[in-house]
Parts: sequence; C-alpha cells; structure tokens
Amino acid sequence: MVLVGKKAPLFTASAVVNGNETVENFSLKDFEGKKYVILFFYPKDFTFVCPTELFAFQDKLSEFEKRDCQVVACSTDTEMSHWGWLQLAKNKGGIEGVTYPIVADTNKTISANYDVLAGDWEFNEEGEMSASGELVAYRGLFLIDRDGIIRHQVVNDMPLGRNVNEALRVLDALQFTEKFGEVCPANWQSGKEAMPATHEGVADYLAAKYN
Repeated sequence: MVLVGKKAPLFTASAVVNGNETVENFSLKDFEGKKYVILFFYPKDFTFVCPTELFAFQDKLSEFEKRDCQVVACSTDTEMSHWGWLQLAKNKGGIEGVTYPIVADTNKTISANYDVLAGDWEFNEEGEMSASGELVAYRGLFLIDRDGIIRHQVVNDMPLGRNVNEALRVLDALQFTEKFGEVCPANWQSGKEAMPATHEGVADYLAAKYN
C-alpha cells in the first residue's frame, strides 16, 4: 500500500523511552503540528541486522534533532522485550545506549495499518485480527511531516539493512522544498542546486548538469 500523501495512521501504545523508561500511552499524535517524524519498523528484538539499524539511527540522532525531527522505532515485540534488549550491552548483542522511543506493537495493528506486517493475516468485520504463522514487521520507514502527512516511505525485506543517511537526505529535501518552493532532482543533497518546477527550470538544470 502506498501511504505517501495520506494522513499517517495514528496509534497509542506502550513504548520504552530514554533507554529505560516504559510509558503506556505513547502517541504519534503528540508530534502533530510540532515535529517531523521518522517512524521505522524492524522485525525483531535480539536479532542481527536490527541492532545495526537501531545504532545507526542513534549515531545520527543529533542530526535528526537539529532538523526538528523525532525518531521512533517500532516492532511487534512487547515493551518488556524492548526494555530487556536495551539493558543488554553491545558486546552481548544488546542495544544499550539507544535513547529514542521504541514502540511495542504487540497486537500487530500498527504494522498492519502501515502495511508492513509480514505473514498471513486479515481483519474480520469486528476489526479483530486472525492470523497464522509468525507476524513480524518488514523494515518499513516513513517520513511524516508536521501536519501528520506521510511524505516518503520505503520498505525493505528482512535481510536488507537501510541507509540512515538516505533518510536524512530525504528529510533535508522535504524541508528544502517547504522553505524555498523548489524541487530536488535525483541525488540531490543539502547545499546542492535544486530547480524551479517549470519547463525553463528543468531545461536550465539539465543543460548545466549533463552537457
């Protein structure tokens, strides 16, 4: 499902924040009108590619914060599982030191609403989920603007780790277009030339870039 241009599905769920504090009512709505949000899903706690991604986002956390963007992670594990993994040292495969919120999508509805839930499942007429097999999230990532609209999404299969620098680049592009009204061409990076969304603008850009 393509969610770009649509309102981000809201949720309220348990989460672990600041690496050791469990909160019961962490809500995506709290950021609407205030911050951009990078919401990313990962398959499982205590696994292999997942901690490398969690630390990659932690390493760049100050860069996201400088851009007024809240990073939020989510998996289908419980908040107790998140908490236990956060207490485990790196040299034992843990994620001690990760400080941004990690949401517990225990009933799988958040992953389902963002269409990143792997496995065989469906909702009945009462909104209850029936499923078979293991239900975990693909590596989905969503950039949500201050109005709560999804502006970018990417979904990777389980073995394929994401590029956190690309998430920052797309955030920079979104903020650039909002501020200056120009569009960002292929491989654009902050500080590079953009262009007006006109025939003249693209003609000038192409002539300068590819001649």
